[in-house]
Amino acid sequence: MNPRVDVTGLGVMAPHGADPQRVFEALMRAESAVQPIFPDLPKPAAAATVAFDETRWFTKLQLAGVDRVSQLAVAAADLAMRDAGATDSGQLDSERIGVYAGCGMGGATALEAAYRSGGRVPPLTIPAFMPNAPASHIALRHRVQGPVLTYSVACASSAIAIAEAAKAVQRGEVDVAIAGGSEALVVPGVVLAWQAMQTLATFQPDEAASAVRPFSAARSGFVLGEGAAFVVLESAERARARGARSYATLAGWGMSCDATHLTKPDAAGQARAIRAALKQAGLQPRDIGYCNAHGTATRIGDVVERDALASVWGDAFNDLRVSSTKALHGHLLGAAGALEAVITVLALHNRALPPNANCAAVDPACSMNLVREPGTSAPRLEAAISNSFAFGGTNSVLVFARS
Repeated sequence: MNPRVDVTGLGVMAPHGADPQRVFEALMRAESAVQPIFPDLPKPAAAATVAFDETRWFTKLQLAGVDRVSQLAVAAADLAMRDAGATDSGQLDSERIGVYAGCGMGGATALEAAYRSGGRVPPLTIPAFMPNAPASHIALRHRVQGPVLTYSVACASSAIAIAEAAKAVQRGEVDVAIAGGSEALVVPGVVLAWQAMQTLATFQPDEAASAVRPFSAARSGFVLGEGAAFVVLESAERARARGARSYATLAGWGMSCDATHLTKPDAAGQARAIRAALKQAGLQPRDIGYCNAHGTATRIGDVVERDALASVWGDAFNDLRVSSTKALHGHLLGAAGALEAVITVLALHNRALPPNANCAAVDPACSMNLVREPGTSAPRLEAAISNSFAFGGTNSVLVFARS
């Protein structure tokens, strides 16, 4: 029997703040962090950004060549380790700690600055924008000498990083895993590229806060979010031995590939990942009370995800409560899975469900038991899933249970 893997620390640098519980409470109130950005662009744009003071974490000298994506990662990972009570280097073997980080596109700020430099490209541009820089900076900060790995799998990056970290804990490869992801892509060039794909939400200038409408008949796409989120994973036995708090158990995970299209999702592929996660957790669909959906508010993606869930739950589908919190914090791409995993853990820990905001009228093709009202309690919630589905066809599903 595989040892149980517990979540003992949470750390975020998110559009709603740096305190996980306060972030969760803001989501429960349906507070949107989405705001207009870059008024000079040809089309209106919005994003959910992080109010971040890098001087709390870095000296001026240290900041040279450290992109915002790495700065956010270091801060969130540090907060997760503090929350877990795992910052005492005398109690940790540096060779028994691992970093498992997801990052979709790397240091966009550094790359944008290089493009706009007029030929005077900063000499540290390459180490600043490489996708593995966030994981490396976390390792430097915590003197991690075990595995330090980066997963770049588009929107599934950090969910896969968390699953891979849990495997390492189960196999005894590491005692402590710092797992999650970061993304900081709110720069004009990246926004223009996403607008060209016609996947970003369209909105009137005074409607940015409610621009993202998952599963709504009026949905038109997502907005970018930035930030970082990390969890600390360790065996339940180790957590008990050191008297650590356990927020939840990471009970199972499942991965699959659609292998059908680079950008169009596939319900059968998503369903395979969900079933694999439930099987590993030893749970049936009826055991899951809540799904934090991938829910990007795209015309095709939301319907496909609904159909995947319906195919797995069958007659019990109406018992599953569903919401997409991207309506409020934007789509963090490579960091989305990690932030939404933290939100799912806190939903279990608080037995409360964040709402599916901005959905005045549900698309009939997305009909399901959406969490419509802010402040919804779930006194009998015992297990929940978090979905992350990526360009390239990779699907990742995490199953959490109350510990």
